[in-house]
Amino acid sequence: MVMQWWYWIVGGVILILLELVIPSFFVLWFGLGALIVGLLLLIAPGFPFAGQILLWTIVSVVMTVLWFRVFRRIKNKTRIGTAEGDIIGEIGLLTVDTAPFKRGKVRFQRPILGAEEWPCISEAEIAIGTRVKLVSIEGSFLKVTQV
Repeated sequence: MVMQWWYWIVGGVILILLELVIPSFFVLWFGLGALIVGLLLLIAPGFPFAGQILLWTIVSVVMTVLWFRVFRRIKNKTRIGTAEGDIIGEIGLLTVDTAPFKRGKVRFQRPILGAEEWPCISEAEIAIGTRVKLVSIEGSFLKVTQV
């Protein structure tokens, strides 16, 4: 069977577009594998069909494994729903001043619950640039006090 280079390119584009319909982030890697084989065939048109299938399979599986094992882990994972005891007492810097009934913003050196900056509330007026301590989590706000 003679496969033209553009068969692989069209197949790869179809698989990538199929990813829009199937939101699994899995079919994308097989589409990219097909694009790579298509580009290889454009450069080396005499590449055998069995080698094309083997290369497509290897490239697709390697990219899928790399995505799920390596690159996806780098993403910040939130700790929503976990015990808040680990983060109570963290010290941050107020980037927007706060007062009772006025929201502020606090920034931490390392991400807390998946983000470095959070909206906060307090029971007293605290000026911008003040170091604050996290005392509780109230909904989507952090309650802070001056250190």
